[in-house]
Amino acid sequence: MKAFIIAGGEGTRLRPYTYTLPKPMLPVGGKPIIHYVLEHLKSSGVKEVVLAVGYLHEKISDYFSDGQKFGMKITYAVEKEALGTAGSILASKEHPKEPFFVVMGDAIMDLDLKALADAHKKSGAIATVALLKYKTKIPYGVANVNNGFIVQFQEKPELENYINIGIYVLSPEIFNFIKEKEDFAKDVFPRLLSKGKKIAAFKVEKGVWVDIGRLEEYEKLKDGKEIARMLGKI
Repeated sequence: MKAFIIAGGEGTRLRPYTYTLPKPMLPVGGKPIIHYVLEHLKSSGVKEVVLAVGYLHEKISDYFSDGQKFGMKITYAVEKEALGTAGSILASKEHPKEPFFVVMGDAIMDLDLKALADAHKKSGAIATVALLKYKTKIPYGVANVNNGFIVQFQEKPELENYINIGIYVLSPEIFNFIKEKEDFAKDVFPRLLSKGKKIAAFKVEKGVWVDIGRLEEYEKLKDGKEIARMLGKI
C-alpha cells in the first residue's frame, strides 16, 4: 500500500523551535518526529510514500531525499499555501487506484496498521478511521436538567469517548468528495456521512500514539527516553 504523510503545518504552538524547523522535523531522541513515522510505515509494509509538505519543506526533502537510503520510495507534494489535510492530497499528482494510508507527520505511533488495512477492506467503507479511547475529567460539578428541573448532580465526572487520531485508510473513491483547501475531519467526513457513505471505525485497543502538540510536551519528550520506553526500545 501507498501512504500519504501530512507534513505541511507550521507548528505555531511549538515556537520558538519551529521558527527554523517544520514541526515534523523536530528532533526526538536524535531523529526527527517524521522519521519515526516513516520507520513504522516501512515496518508495516509500506514502500511508497508521498510527503505533503509546505512550511520549510526543504528541511524535509533535504533530509529524506528520494527515500532510497531508508529503503522506501519518497515523492513530494509541495503546497505553496495551506491546503488542509484533504486538500493537500487532492492537489497531489498521486491519486492511487487502490486503498491507501493517510497519516500525520507530527505524531509518533506504533499501531497495527496491517489490521487497520484489513479492517478497511472487510468493511466495504469508503474510509476507515483509527480511533483511540480518551478520558477527560470535567473540573466542575455537572447538573443534568430535564424540563427545567435538575434531576442529577455529578461531581467532576470523567467522560470517556473515542477520538480521531488522524490515521486513515481511504479508498480511491474519496477523491470524488474532496474539494480544494479542505480538511478530512472538518469537511470531507461530514460530507460523506451526509451522502450516506460509510465510514468504518477502527478502535485502537493497544499500541502507541503520541501527538507532540504543545511546547511543554515537546520539552518533556525531546530527549527520546520516554518515547523509547513507550516503544519498548529500552
